[in-house]
Amino acid sequence: MFIDTHAHLFYPNFENDLDDVIKNSVEAGVDKIIVPATDIPTSEKVLELVKKYDFIYGAVGVHPHDTKDWSNELIEKIEQLADHDKIVAIGEIGLDYHYDFSPKDKQIEAFKAQIELAIKINKPVIIHNRESDEDMMKIIRSYADTNLRAQFHCFNGSLDNAKEIVKMNHFISFTGNITFKNADSVRNIASNISVEHIMLETDSPFMTPEPHRGKRNEPAYVKYVAEKIAEVHRLKVEDIARVTSFNVFRMFGIGNKPETSFTYVIGDNLYLNITNRCNAHCTFCDRNGEAEVSGYNLKMSKNEEPDAEYYIKEIGDPAKYNEIIFCGYGEPTIRWQTVKEVARHIKEAGGKTRLNTNGHGSLINKKDITPEFKGLIDTVSISLNSGDPRQYAEMMGLDTNHFNEMIMFAKNARKFAGHVVMTIVSVDNVDVERARKVAEEKIGAEFRIRHFF
Repeated sequence: MFIDTHAHLFYPNFENDLDDVIKNSVEAGVDKIIVPATDIPTSEKVLELVKKYDFIYGAVGVHPHDTKDWSNELIEKIEQLADHDKIVAIGEIGLDYHYDFSPKDKQIEAFKAQIELAIKINKPVIIHNRESDEDMMKIIRSYADTNLRAQFHCFNGSLDNAKEIVKMNHFISFTGNITFKNADSVRNIASNISVEHIMLETDSPFMTPEPHRGKRNEPAYVKYVAEKIAEVHRLKVEDIARVTSFNVFRMFGIGNKPETSFTYVIGDNLYLNITNRCNAHCTFCDRNGEAEVSGYNLKMSKNEEPDAEYYIKEIGDPAKYNEIIFCGYGEPTIRWQTVKEVARHIKEAGGKTRLNTNGHGSLINKKDITPEFKGLIDTVSISLNSGDPRQYAEMMGLDTNHFNEMIMFAKNARKFAGHVVMTIVSVDNVDVERARKVAEEKIGAEFRIRHFF
């Protein structure tokens, strides 16, 4: 159920009961553990652990605390240690200006050298950063055009840095400190970062979460981290377990990519993945990439699109869900007849429906489809994206006429659907207030911002 991406199981305080610690983690639902080293001797210990335990994976490298005697000759040794299928990263590496264990110039030299190694052998890095934000961000930015993939472990930087990090397609992980009473700033960062960029960790034996604070930390306690992240994102623990495990697959290649989900549950809602086909080419859309949402694989071809009967069978009792949502990485109204048939079944069985759309349904179907919403669609959620027609066209890969079509669609939808919502994605350079005015004053719709990063 969970993957602990950071546990130093080679520490002396695990020597006498490591098998019990591992047993506890399995009983707590931990499927896999990544053990990052801190120097060459511990890298060798990590290699022993990954060979002994089938669900333990490792990372090798030199921690900033141990870089005072750094020599680039160590790179060859680290590369040799990394030459194993279960060594999935270079780490723990980075910068730490809180303590004075190693000179800053040596830390930076070692950090850059190990990043270069990771790029060379195409493995990600696990990054330690403490009170070194300015140098850290400068270095990471310098590798933005490379194949660098990074996990910023036990994140304690700023929200702005966190957003920039995930924009560069790196990951952030949180540990037991997210449960501490005085950790509101950490929880705020976690709540403002998409779960598609979050991973779980314990940093065992450190950072023990509530309610075990003061005791030795261990991988079994990763569930408390998951529970807190679920709380701040208003999701279920199962949602966090699923999406963070998929993130580990994306980052470290551990596990398997899930099969395509044509229906999937997030929180109390059921989502129906209708199609990957779309008339738009949004700059922020991953339709042609991984097509992943909350740990679900939504990738499908036209030939794989299920018929209405499939969805109806998968739904079961519609009333057990808060909403049933027609969505996907494509435009659902391309399959409007299927959507109508399924929506009719849902409404007859006492369920609630929502249509997520780009607002081009009438244009696509060459007729005004909004009168057909009556009695079938409770909520229509339309991707406004921008209040500026030119910016909208650039973002969508369409012409400005599509903005006018979307506005007309929204106005007509208000006549026949119970509720209309217009949304924008939190990307740079979008005038939020201008978009809000279009939604609320021009359309009379509810306005929402969808977090992209």
